[in-house]
Amino acid sequence: MNAAILSKLRGLSLLGLTLLAFFPALSGGFIWDDDAHLTANPCIVGPLGLADIWTIAHARICPLVQTTFWLEHRLWDLDPLPYHLFNVVLHAAAALVLWRVLLILRVPGAWLGAALWALHPVQVESVAWITEMKNTQSGLFFLLTVLFFCKSRPSETPHASDSRTTFNYILTIVFAALALASKSSTVILPLVLGLCGWWLDRGWRWRRNLLQLAPLALLSVASGVVTLLTQQAEGAFDAEFARSGAERFASLGKVVWFYLGKLIWPHPLIFIYPKWRIDPSSFSEYLPTLALASLMIVLWWQRDRWARTAFFAAAFFVAALLPVLGLIDTYFWRYSFVGDHLQYLASMGPLALAGAGIHTGLSASRIPPPWLRRAVGPLLLVTLGLISWRQCGQYRNDETLWTATLQLNPESWIAHNNLATDIARQPGRSDEAIEHYEAALRLRPRHAKAHYNLAQELRRIPGRQDEAIAHFEAALRIDPTLALAHLNLGVLLAAKPDRRAEVISHYSEALRLQPDLAEAHYNLALALTPQPDEANEAEAHFMGALRLRPDWADARIGYAILLSRMTGRAAEAITQYKLVLRSRPNDVMLHYGLAEACYRSGRLDDAINELETTLALDPNFEDARRQLTALRHPSQ
Repeated sequence: MNAAILSKLRGLSLLGLTLLAFFPALSGGFIWDDDAHLTANPCIVGPLGLADIWTIAHARICPLVQTTFWLEHRLWDLDPLPYHLFNVVLHAAAALVLWRVLLILRVPGAWLGAALWALHPVQVESVAWITEMKNTQSGLFFLLTVLFFCKSRPSETPHASDSRTTFNYILTIVFAALALASKSSTVILPLVLGLCGWWLDRGWRWRRNLLQLAPLALLSVASGVVTLLTQQAEGAFDAEFARSGAERFASLGKVVWFYLGKLIWPHPLIFIYPKWRIDPSSFSEYLPTLALASLMIVLWWQRDRWARTAFFAAAFFVAALLPVLGLIDTYFWRYSFVGDHLQYLASMGPLALAGAGIHTGLSASRIPPPWLRRAVGPLLLVTLGLISWRQCGQYRNDETLWTATLQLNPESWIAHNNLATDIARQPGRSDEAIEHYEAALRLRPRHAKAHYNLAQELRRIPGRQDEAIAHFEAALRIDPTLALAHLNLGVLLAAKPDRRAEVISHYSEALRLQPDLAEAHYNLALALTPQPDEANEAEAHFMGALRLRPDWADARIGYAILLSRMTGRAAEAITQYKLVLRSRPNDVMLHYGLAEACYRSGRLDDAINELETTLALDPNFEDARRQLTALRHPSQ
């Protein structure tokens, strides 16, 4: 068969296998961080916009991915299917480029190595989770960077013109910038490209390599600085989760061996793995790191003999893992030190090595029979594809994801909290939600959000308001910046007359933390309304609530009641009542309140008309009847 046709068939088969293995992901919805990155991201759905994505406050280490989300949102709104489909296609495209990269690196069994990577179950987390388009998009640009870097080497394209070589190098810079803007973990690109240069040249050529890698290193440094700033803005550096240098060094080796183990035997795969407890005083804790260092030294020492390929794969693996080894804090470390999506790039090294080993071993061996040797690769790929197919089912929705997580890691406090939050939205499952919130707090008593969530659930249950108050207060002791906790605690305390000062304090603090919180303006205005000397302040907050939500009927009614009680402001109250009556013409209390405002402004005929309308709507309204009698017969 013609080589070009065979190559196209291999490419199509790699694409088809990948799409088939991850087909179940298309039926999934939005999960966990998808709200922060997409469905509730103000830069995507408003009121912010595209320009805000490229700021430190909103970059989230992946501004280009957020830009892609922004474009997708304009194309298909919040239908999860196209987002999932695009993510799967990006992963399949990355697999195709990986195949081309392995070919140009002259790695035996390049197609098999790319297929192993594409179909391996550890990739499910990246492909089935919309948020992790950070991986698939950055991974594609990462591989394109490597591809064009290799093509820019004169030794790889000896017949190419200088202009073609320069063009390939320019593309290298462009795709590197796109990769770094998609996810900052690609800062390891200069190391990876240097390693590829060493591999292709069979040694290190200082002058050429330093000149080629210097611009890429500058891009990586800039990306790293931005990452540190954005992680700080997102609260990655939390004192509660601080670790000593000894703990970081001890866990480094464990992380690498863990990821390698999951590539060899991908079971069980857990969305949130148990978090290790490191005892820096125990020598045994350092053995994994020492073993890793010893292995790398041996492979480097034997690089010119039998270990060149193994060193290349191992060095790539460790280099690609550098951003996620725990040397620098990231937000994810509070949950676990490892996660399948964190080895998306790194897994290319060992799996390409496995593909090369299988291909070479079976080609050189005469045992087993040829038909069985030819079946080994397909059987392995089918097995991996079926596991990935099955694994995709966990990502259908939040409940399936967190339920599966707790089955394998019952000590995951974040899984308990998030499962509770999901089932709390479902009627009749409040008791289950409370059980999971309480479990989360047993595992992590200083989890402010779990205290807040539990309080929200308890406040809806008659007789449990005092418990809700206690949990709101606990949440605020841990994190005084929770504006909604201040707001909702104020609402509960408002039912206790002796705690009025605290109510006003909590509403005021909520507004200080979140000035655009309309509910805090409204509730503070209500708390201030009974006191005549605080009427002006109350008015300011009613106006603040209505500025943020002009169609808020209750706020406008409260404002009308306040105005009707203020000297000389009854006419303004009439205006406010009439605005609400346009949408609620049969509201008895609105007509009654309007009657009072008309009376206070001296418009007695209008007051009588409104009282008559009130009684027409509710003939049993005795207060309205007495008021009407008094106005009709003032001498009686």
